Amino acid sequence: MKIKTKIKEFVEQSREWTESFSDMSEKRDLPRERVRREEHMVDRLMEEKAGHMGLLKWRRLYLVLATVCAVTLIVVLLTTVAMLPVFGEHHEYMDTVAQYYIDHALEETGAMNIVAGMILDYRAFDTLGESFVLFTALNCVLILLRRDFQEEYRLHDYYDLTRDPILRRVGMVVIPCVVSFGVYVMLNGHLSPGGGFSGGAIFGAGLIFLSLAFGDDFAARLVSEKLFKGVAAVALGFYCLAKGYSFFTGANHLESGISLGTPGSIFSSGLILPLNVAVGFVVTLTMYGIYRMFRRGSFK
Repeated sequence: MKIKTKIKEFVEQSREWTESFSDMSEKRDLPRERVRREEHMVDRLMEEKAGHMGLLKWRRLYLVLATVCAVTLIVVLLTTVAMLPVFGEHHEYMDTVAQYYIDHALEETGAMNIVAGMILDYRAFDTLGESFVLFTALNCVLILLRRDFQEEYRLHDYYDLTRDPILRRVGMVVIPCVVSFGVYVMLNGHLSPGGGFSGGAIFGAGLIFLSLAFGDDFAARLVSEKLFKGVAAVALGFYCLAKGYSFFTGANHLESGISLGTPGSIFSSGLILPLNVAVGFVVTLTMYGIYRMFRRGSFK
């Protein structure tokens, strides 16, 4: 209704301008510049009128298409919900996939931790998507918070925790333990509970603690911007290349030629160990990178 009202107003204004222009053009004493200005005003009003008429047509089409899509989605969702089993009722097909993992994960993946075999072998493509979600989030933070780091823009208004002697002494003891435990969780994810996501979160927390206790400049010398970008690119690139064959084929029991090793040893489960490390580095850099950009706006 608002669009129709505005169209009527534009039509009335265009008629008034047309009549006034025709009356004034008959007068020879009017300057040429004023005549051109009046003519330009009439043309602009007519263009706006035509634009609003076209917008009204597209608006109606948009409403029709949006309604059809919404109704279709609702019907599909309600049909799916109606086909689901009753809450609390057990069906055999509900345990098919889980039972397959339990029965064949150790044989096919070589991982003692069935969860690690599932997320990094059977469902490795999903895990790659999760890693790219973290990487995309980090890129968004870099784009939104990054600034050219110059000496006159150096921030001095935040409290410098490096002046706290207790934090530095505690950091000397705790930080090596945190980093070591994060590495342990990443390397043993195929043997025990853990893996790249949890180990990377622990490792990232250790880097953040390092930056808080010993200063951003000290942490920046250890994790420079060049190293940060290089490790992130190598980790994601290795993941894509290492599991590329299964992404394209989507076939189970596809021979990759990589030995699964002896189940229970550290060098076993094929590609699951290096994939855990790659995911761990992505999570570590995401946590540390978001912290640095919020705190300083730069890695320098």
